[in-house]
Amino acid sequence: MKRLNLVKNDPWLEPYNDTIEFRHRLTVDKKKELTQKTGSLSDFATGYLYFGLHRDKDGWVIREWAPNASEIYLIGNFSEWKELPRYKFKAKKNGIWELKLKADELHHLDLYKLSMHWPGGQGERIPAWATRVIQDEKTYIFSAQVWNPEKPYRFKKKKFVPQTSPLLIYECHIGMAQEEERVGTYDEFRRNVLPRIAKAGYNAIQIMAIQEHPYYGSFGYHVSSFFAPSSRFGTPDDLKHLIDDAHALGITVIMDIVHSHAVKNEVEGLGRYDGSYSQFFYGDGRREHPAWDSLCFDYGKNEVIHFLLSNCKYWLEEYNFDGFRFDGVTSMLYYNHGLGKSFNGYPDYYDGGQDENAITYLSLANELIHAVNPNAITIAEEMSGMPGLAVPTEDGGIGFDYRMAMGIPDFWIKTIKEKKDEDWKPATIFWEVTNRRSDEKTINYAESHDQALVGDKTIIFRLIDDKMYWHMMKGDKDFTVDRGMALHKIIRLVTLSTINGGYLNFMGNEFGHPEWIDFPRQGNEWSYKYARRQWSLVDREDLKYQYLANFDAAMISLVKGIKNFEKIPIEKIWDNESDQILAFRRKDLLFIFNFHPAKSYSDYGILTSKGEYRTALNTDSPQFGGFGLIDESITHFTIPDPLYKKEKKEWLKLYIPARSAMVLKLHKNIKSKNNNI
Repeated sequence: MKRLNLVKNDPWLEPYNDTIEFRHRLTVDKKKELTQKTGSLSDFATGYLYFGLHRDKDGWVIREWAPNASEIYLIGNFSEWKELPRYKFKAKKNGIWELKLKADELHHLDLYKLSMHWPGGQGERIPAWATRVIQDEKTYIFSAQVWNPEKPYRFKKKKFVPQTSPLLIYECHIGMAQEEERVGTYDEFRRNVLPRIAKAGYNAIQIMAIQEHPYYGSFGYHVSSFFAPSSRFGTPDDLKHLIDDAHALGITVIMDIVHSHAVKNEVEGLGRYDGSYSQFFYGDGRREHPAWDSLCFDYGKNEVIHFLLSNCKYWLEEYNFDGFRFDGVTSMLYYNHGLGKSFNGYPDYYDGGQDENAITYLSLANELIHAVNPNAITIAEEMSGMPGLAVPTEDGGIGFDYRMAMGIPDFWIKTIKEKKDEDWKPATIFWEVTNRRSDEKTINYAESHDQALVGDKTIIFRLIDDKMYWHMMKGDKDFTVDRGMALHKIIRLVTLSTINGGYLNFMGNEFGHPEWIDFPRQGNEWSYKYARRQWSLVDREDLKYQYLANFDAAMISLVKGIKNFEKIPIEKIWDNESDQILAFRRKDLLFIFNFHPAKSYSDYGILTSKGEYRTALNTDSPQFGGFGLIDESITHFTIPDPLYKKEKKEWLKLYIPARSAMVLKLHKNIKSKNNNI
């Protein structure tokens, strides 16, 4: 077999070349099979234009795929929720059912469902292709809703090209983005939160919980209606307006899409849509996810591939999303969903335990997304480290643009929980934030929503804990708060400054939002107290949260100001375990970290490129809640050393306070003088 670029770029993959080529061939062959009639994946993935409810020149037409059904009726408020002959579907070929209605038989905002009959049973169902689903506030019952406004929202910004150099993502959840103890809306987010994100300097948002889900507390990961934006946040037009305004601000909009599993619900979801167990999902022991209490898609079925690929294109075309973060990719890749496996080496990725059908689907999804929009962004949430995940499919990869660096937040939490400050090792830290494949772009992050959920703690809350309730007033001196804020800044800076693709922050964590996230549930008496963001904390001039927000904005601004920052090679200059000093450079920027909790260093020598350096960022600055121990007005000149003359390296002698970091910028190369600088 031929050797693909994935193997050529990594000789250690040579023993697995046949498996990699086999997977590549599966994708090529499946694409050929699916497109033999349509000609392209994009034309194949148009199910949303055929299935579901549509208004045309003759009236209404609704189509659904239900091969096990024996009869289907459309029921709703227009039929008093009864099965009437006029609303009975007709069976077509290949398990497709169709109903045509006159224009005056359905109206905007009408509620409807399917009354599905199958051999030996019957039940109400939300149409699989429904694009609008709402929940009754009194009965809590879900129904599909006709959405056909007289004046639908029209996008003002037709074309938008994401800025990805670097990609700076603000992960967010619409419902919890407001301060009041309730569910927030698309409109509130558009008006109140988007300006904050733009001001903070992020150039992308990654929105969670868009696809309709019955249980709010699932964080949007137990999806029931894949084509319907969650109505608890507002209307489809509200979501379009939000995306349009984000684009106007230069902000890319990424959707957190869930194709790794589905909610088990049968009335609201696809659990037993046509009465069978194996229509969308595996019908055997693989049907139920052992850890998530959900159902697993059968990626070997062309109809399922059609449904999911059409879902990708739908969100791109109908809502102008700029791409997707695919949730639960590890679970998709392995028959055992990656559970209980350590992934210690390459054999673990090629031992026969991989779901080749899922790998084929993900490869096709990436090809489709980039065919529909060449500028689209795809990100994989994947923890096993499978090689080639973020390598183009033509090179033998799965085709994602980025992969989440999931080991980094795990490392930070483990370090904070288990190690004394004196035991933080610079070399280990540097390894963890730069440990990645050279041929794949990653998204670095110190923490996401995962680390903020109840049962865990955010970095700031783990560092400061209940002292946040009493000692976050400016002027209040508290050692625990000072330590926590210092480490919060350092952790973020070393995580962001070492990116090779992008950086992610969860909503509010940039300013040290206190406490955890806990959605309303029976265990907390259905309280919204912890399912919100207290923006007033960062807005108050008398609180220290502003310091952390100011630093985050300055840090983001620094890397945005350097062209192709994420592509600049990282050169480690120094790490010393006893001193706890780490230094590395990226072209003209020199990053210096002192992780030591007590030792400040005077005239600490850093061997680097000769020249004149000035302070570009300093975590100890008073504007960031620091002690102001560094004089940022000083210009630092390198001092020559005959031993390093050939290497064109000279010494910088610096004052580096304990538990601080600074970024120096090389302003110009100079001919160092042999004098006492």
